[in-house]
Amino acid sequence: MNIASPTLKSVIRFGLVAVMTLGLAACGGDMDDLDEYINEVKSRPGGRIDPLPEITPYEVFTYIADAEGIRSPFVPDTPQASGGSGGGVRPNTDRSREYLESFPLDTLGMVGTLNIGETLYGLVQTSDGLIHRVVPGNFMGQNDGRITEISDAEITLVEIISDGIGGYIERDAAVGLSD
Repeated sequence: MNIASPTLKSVIRFGLVAVMTLGLAACGGDMDDLDEYINEVKSRPGGRIDPLPEITPYEVFTYIADAEGIRSPFVPDTPQASGGSGGGVRPNTDRSREYLESFPLDTLGMVGTLNIGETLYGLVQTSDGLIHRVVPGNFMGQNDGRITEISDAEITLVEIISDGIGGYIERDAAVGLSD
């Protein structure tokens, strides 16, 4: 039997067209329930949309120096806010940075302590999985955090952060023992 005969090809084509036609006819099945639901939704009465709330206009306030005893929010009122030129706390820019200062403090975790002789070391794990030994006086974190105390539960340190008006302040921080 030769498949290349024109009669057989015509029969195969006719068969494919018939199957595709039946398949497409099956797609247009009974949709009376859908039409009924659409008509029921369209017949419902329309609701009323609430009006938009009234927008109150912005009230402008002009700050005048010493007007009515109100302090201007643009002038600092703290003694340390004199541009940071005083002898307050400042980060030491001359010292060389330690390795743990390249990590944000919240990415470091205390994983334990190590007692060697008289020295209690804190064990700190970095985000890359390495564990480092620290002692009081070491620095860690990106805000010049100097370790002040190591206990079995946490590593306490003091950070030097900007006060936002040209000076610096000290802030206590701690890295707790990770679970």
